[in-house]
Amino acid sequence: MRLTTFSDYSLRVLMYLGIHEERLATIGEVAKAYGISENHLVKVVHHLAQRGYVETTRGKGGGMRLARTPEDINVGEVVRGTEDNLALAECFDPKPGDCRIAPACLLKGVLTSAVDAFFATLDRHTLADLLVPRPKLARLLLPVAPHSRRSVTLTRARH
Repeated sequence: MRLTTFSDYSLRVLMYLGIHEERLATIGEVAKAYGISENHLVKVVHHLAQRGYVETTRGKGGGMRLARTPEDINVGEVVRGTEDNLALAECFDPKPGDCRIAPACLLKGVLTSAVDAFFATLDRHTLADLLVPRPKLARLLLPVAPHSRRSVTLTRARH
């Protein structure tokens, strides 16, 4: 099972905002910190705001922040809201498929148990749990210019 980029970015945005709870953050700032596209983040932030995880302020001096405390943001709930298709195999599709062994197959039950276990684990965690190494995360998520990142990599490679 693999989460979509949308889910990944949603969790990353929430983590960034959780680390920087004391102030507003911008989409551009988050994009630079993670080295990802601002265009993708616009959609992600819009979704998170619609779901009540993020509040946004428009205009000069605007930005975004968490709308709930990190303890009130459940990881499983976030992922369920960002994944549009959790069908691991054809047999999960509500439309009849072409699987010849469907009437006798036990695979669907096994996969259902696996997905249930996956979400049971996510449901036991909140955003606050993901923020435990806050000082280290804050250092790692400082916005860095792309050239700086390359020069650090090259410098390390030479030694």
